[in-house]
Amino acid sequence: MTDTPVESVLSSEQPESIRALRRRRVLAFFASPGAAISFVTLAVIALIAIFAPVLAPQNPYDLSQLDILDGRLPPGSESMTGMHYWLGTDGQGRDILSGIFYGLRTSLTVGLLSAFAAALIGTTIGLIAAYIGGRTETLLMRLVDLQLSFPTILMALMLLAVLGKGVMNVVIALIIAEWATYARTVRSTALVEREKEYIEAARNLNLPGWRILFRHLLPNCLAPVIVIATMQVARAISLEATLSFLGLGASVTQPSLGMLIANGYKYLLSGNYWISFFPGIALLITIVAINLVGDRLRDVLNPRNAR
Repeated sequence: MTDTPVESVLSSEQPESIRALRRRRVLAFFASPGAAISFVTLAVIALIAIFAPVLAPQNPYDLSQLDILDGRLPPGSESMTGMHYWLGTDGQGRDILSGIFYGLRTSLTVGLLSAFAAALIGTTIGLIAAYIGGRTETLLMRLVDLQLSFPTILMALMLLAVLGKGVMNVVIALIIAEWATYARTVRSTALVEREKEYIEAARNLNLPGWRILFRHLLPNCLAPVIVIATMQVARAISLEATLSFLGLGASVTQPSLGMLIANGYKYLLSGNYWISFFPGIALLITIVAINLVGDRLRDVLNPRNAR
């Protein structure tokens, strides 16, 4: 179905202007050395997570590759078979470096899946509440208020007590605990946008409601969603690490950075610091890099900083 001339005007900006704006935003993002370094760091982390089976010296969860005699070797040690453990081993003889590579994959999966799904659900609910208004908006916003009245970690703990351990259960718990943040933000933005002329013109053309929502209203509400989603990835990774440390997150066969830190906690008093220390450093670098990228995105996408 082709757009009518009036509907074409609803897109408001010329393609060249949109492309120029995007170029300016990209250049503005990388103008910050901290943001550029964080972006490159995240790219390296993502590549390590994707290619973990290829890059890792050992599959730390393949029993055939483990030797209990290699347990708790300090960093830089060499096993009797000639394998170097650059970051040492844990109590079961698993290579810490390999565990970090596999743990990054699990932690990033939890963060990305939960943030994307929560953003999808929350954005849809926020758009519907703002566009329809009335009792529907009131009911949806009271549900959002009820959701936000519970601390995220408390809700996640309660859900995992019912769902049980496992990566997908953690993802489901974080989605349920976090969607309301997106809904409230999108609804606030959409309330402003729905009063503008392009939405009124779309209504006068008798366009379907779903088309007005997702083709005209949604694109103008995406900037805050992108920023929140970026921050949410870091928050989800941190929450997953906390839940795994408490014994309610990833299972032993699905290693995450939180699980690796928890595995080494009992050895700290005996001086085997490396079992928790290096996974903790990897977790810290990942979260800081994501937060710095999110902060820069917030500045770049802020309309007040458009110039």
